[in-house]
Amino acid sequence: MILLYYPDLFSMLQRLQRNMARPQKKTDSSKTREEAMATAKATQRPGQSKEQTRLIAQGIQKGIEHYKKQQKAKARELDKNLKKVRKQTESPVQEAEAVTEEVIHYKQHWLPWLLLGLSWGAFVLYLMTSGT
Repeated sequence: MILLYYPDLFSMLQRLQRNMARPQKKTDSSKTREEAMATAKATQRPGQSKEQTRLIAQGIQKGIEHYKKQQKAKARELDKNLKKVRKQTESPVQEAEAVTEEVIHYKQHWLPWLLLGLSWGAFVLYLMTSGT
């Protein structure tokens, strides 16, 4: 049902699962700490104390960790959706068998055709009378 509204969702979820199947490196807090300190030093202002730089680095580190947690939560949610979609596509759907083919017949009204014929008839009659 979800695939009808979002056809690219299934392929996106498959790509995500392939990426998640790869062994991921364990993110070390020391690596995050080093990245945060490097960023804090890169944006350091003249006259800024080491304590201020350290506090900025701690804030950046918390932000990085928060971002990583959000990304992990998104990955888990997408994995759940992928499993749900697979379960729906693998199970035989009874509704699909019961779908009847609808045939639409358009019935046109006779009035426009009558008016068209009368206008052409009047035009031909006008040409015949004005030409002689």
